Amino acid sequence: MDLGIFFGLLGTWVLISWALLGSGDVFMFFDIQSLVLVFGASCTVVIYAIPMRYIKGVFSIIKKALFFQSTPVDKLINDMVGYAEIARRDGILSLENSTKDIEDEFIVQGIQMAVDGTDPELIEQIMNNELENLIDRHEAGKGIFATVGKYAPAFGMIGTLVGLVIMLKNLDDPTAIGPGMAIALLTTLYGALVANGLALPLADRLGRRSAEEVLTKTIIIKGVMAIQSGDNPRIVEQKLRTFLPPSQRISRENAEQKAA
Repeated sequence: MDLGIFFGLLGTWVLISWALLGSGDVFMFFDIQSLVLVFGASCTVVIYAIPMRYIKGVFSIIKKALFFQSTPVDKLINDMVGYAEIARRDGILSLENSTKDIEDEFIVQGIQMAVDGTDPELIEQIMNNELENLIDRHEAGKGIFATVGKYAPAFGMIGTLVGLVIMLKNLDDPTAIGPGMAIALLTTLYGALVANGLALPLADRLGRRSAEEVLTKTIIIKGVMAIQSGDNPRIVEQKLRTFLPPSQRISRENAEQKAA
């Protein structure tokens, strides 16, 4: 697990728990009806807001948000330049042997098409289609948690309104007003916690993961196309390093010299 998300999630809920415990009686914040309304309705509304085929993979989506580690961009660029050097030195057909050691299926797919002599425009079209489908899947996964984050506060407000109506019908008993108001407000609290403590941070995290993977796939596409066209490895490196911030655009040769 990424330490950032671990400490962020832990720190957020530790602070929330600290605030609740400061009241002296944490059980005063527990109400089963409010919990069922907010948590239950926030989940069920997703079922008809988003197609079921996307919801089935929700656990794998959470796993990806928590544990997925993308290949460092600098390493990926060095790998692509290495493949360009092999193709330049031994011919593009020699890359077929290299694909056996490549773990990324997207790179293998691109290099294999180049080795097979597939038309460059077709290679780019196929790989871009893969990228577009990836973006669609990521948007759907992010949308699940964004939807929960959008509706949870609304259901919290609905629960509050229901509680207020019940409370106002019992105004003849002044002793019931305070406890009734407290219970009514709990649903708003639960809605805010679900949205801001869980759903929306996960949605933002998935968005960032998606951006990282899209960048990785884009670099691979540009690298494969440069290799297929027979570009000099130095040119391939220069093309791909434009995806890095200027402060990180140190060539592999310079990096090796510094390491020596």
